[in-house]
Amino acid sequence: MSKVESVNNWDLNRIVFIGRVWDEYMRMFGLTKEELVGRKILDCPAGACSFTAVSNQLGMDVTACDIAYYLPIEQLEQKGLQDIETTMSNMERADIQKNFLWDYFKSADELKQIRTQALNQCISDMKRNKNRYIPAVLPTLPFDDKQFDLTLSANFLFLYEDKLDYEFHLQTIKELMRVTKDEVRIFPTTNFACERYKYLDKLIRDIHNLGWMTEEIKVPYEFQKNTNTMLKIMR
Repeated sequence: MSKVESVNNWDLNRIVFIGRVWDEYMRMFGLTKEELVGRKILDCPAGACSFTAVSNQLGMDVTACDIAYYLPIEQLEQKGLQDIETTMSNMERADIQKNFLWDYFKSADELKQIRTQALNQCISDMKRNKNRYIPAVLPTLPFDDKQFDLTLSANFLFLYEDKLDYEFHLQTIKELMRVTKDEVRIFPTTNFACERYKYLDKLIRDIHNLGWMTEEIKVPYEFQKNTNTMLKIMR
């Protein structure tokens, strides 16, 4: 079975193809434009985020990587639209609503508009610049050692602690660091229950034992309550 067939037959329903816009990324990772200019940047897993599209329009050098990119663009677009509708339907539940702060997004309608904007920008750029969107299945990446200066990883590790075991987290971080020269930033450090990843202290110790440094940093972005911290891993 080919990789595309595997993703189609097994992974499609497990993949949530929803994205964030450029401004969200800048806030989630505490970034400034100056930190991005002149650096090779990897967004992994990038999903339907528009960070790659907008950054390259601004003259930056960003590559996106995700398992979803094995699928045809038209299928991804439909999947993204369906996932936005599913997410918005879930947001109507009172037990879900209580986990969110409505200050960055003023309403559910604005949230839907921004998620749709991210998807549209991502899909449009994929159609014009497919070479920026690299398919891969973590914890293995098709890049050279230290190919990127900075790697950003959003809304995947820690968040899915009930589905991804500790070894997967450690191996994925080792692989992200393998392809990164300077630093990896991971957001958030919490799970879907808005609780700090339960093995984070152990993970940090193991990262230190590999010779790397870490820092937990509060960032100016909090949509889910208690979800405003990123982990920075540095050589």
